[in-house]
Amino acid sequence: MKPWIALFATLASCTALASPPPGHPSPAQARELLMPDRPSTPEDLPNQGRVLSSIDANEFTYIEVAREDGGREWIAAPKVALKVGSRIRYEAGSVMTDFYSKLLMRSFPSVMFVGHVTVVE
Repeated sequence: MKPWIALFATLASCTALASPPPGHPSPAQARELLMPDRPSTPEDLPNQGRVLSSIDANEFTYIEVAREDGGREWIAAPKVALKVGSRIRYEAGSVMTDFYSKLLMRSFPSVMFVGHVTVVE
């Protein structure tokens, strides 16, 4: 019977060691803070335009966008299903110039990597 008590005490102490320090959020709370399950607002997604083309590549979708100011740009976002002509909104992201995609074996003059794209219509 004593080995079971020792095993239980060991497991209980491991669980206590795995919990976050006082004042820190739990893993579930941290996820909610970083990735809230709420729809994005227009303020979160200030850029918009129409999809000219899209290319899926592993976990990303490369999207050629016709901006409302008449310009064009490429963005890369987590994989999303899009149709040519769809109106999208997307957040500001990190721009990489002269970007070469090994998977697509092509260069882009610039690509803005964004974390979220939403279809407006």
